[in-house]
Amino acid sequence: MDIFSLIAEDKIRTAIKEGEFENLPGQGKPLQLEDLSHIPEDLRIAYKVLKNSNMINETDRLKEELITIENLLDSCDSSEESQRLKTKKHEKKIRLEALMKKRKALESKASAFYKEKVFKQFEK
Repeated sequence: MDIFSLIAEDKIRTAIKEGEFENLPGQGKPLQLEDLSHIPEDLRIAYKVLKNSNMINETDRLKEELITIENLLDSCDSSEESQRLKTKKHEKKIRLEALMKKRKALESKASAFYKEKVFKQFEK
């Protein structure tokens, strides 16, 4: 062990003796693991870092939800459920468009070129 490992171990032992690890929030409760199956394995750590630093925002979450709804629609057999999913998809698209307008994300000349392509991806 190097000197830093020894120092860290010593500080941990001291904290345990002083009771600093007792009555922590969530103690005794199961971990809430996040489903990252929609993210490629080589990008998961980067995604977690961005998410934990609040860099993954609502637009990204809405895009993920739209993709999930699309996948559900593809495998849906019930017309009633299909209609419910289509309504939900429409609501999410409206919310995404409102957020993008609010941020003026698609008003620059560079992004205007891709605007239609982006929205067509969510219409499939």
